[in-house]
Amino acid sequence: MVRLTVDLIAKSRNHFKKKRGLSFPEYLRTLTHLHFFSKNIEDIGDLSMCRNLTVLYLYDNHISHICNLAFACNLTHLYLQNNHLTHMDNLHNLQRLNKLYLGGNRILVVEGLENLPDLSELHLENQRLHPGEKLLLDPMTLLCLAESLCVLNINNNNIDDIRDLTVLKELRHFSAADNRLNNLEVNTNIST
Repeated sequence: MVRLTVDLIAKSRNHFKKKRGLSFPEYLRTLTHLHFFSKNIEDIGDLSMCRNLTVLYLYDNHISHICNLAFACNLTHLYLQNNHLTHMDNLHNLQRLNKLYLGGNRILVVEGLENLPDLSELHLENQRLHPGEKLLLDPMTLLCLAESLCVLNINNNNIDDIRDLTVLKELRHFSAADNRLNNLEVNTNIST
């Protein structure tokens, strides 16, 4: 199993290029962007030494659970598309998170984003759902995102009703192509 840890960062050619006079722990503390996409990663280990991390690229891996990100209070962008995620959990400490990319996973319910006051973009397109399943949008989660969410992509998720989205007051870019929407009579300010 490939686990993203500080040891893996140390072994990566793309990362720790020792700067003059900078120790590895000092380097980890200055790290703001971490690029570990398409590396067969299955799990996120202890990265708590990377306290200044703002952008985390983990797309195209094999991650099945979001974990060990409680330290990442400065994280603004999280790229987890095309993994094996089924739940949106353990995101509550990421209070500065601005953009969340979760397309191409196996998520059934959009939930657990209630403590993300700065979330402005949410990308959930192309969930790999079983026949007959559809992506569900938790009304409480949507209500908590009403003042911040500007971009929502829910393309290709078998969704048949978007009435609950009317609470999203700041929504400016909305994508819901390739769903099962029959009645688009929604009295809202959503622009498509």
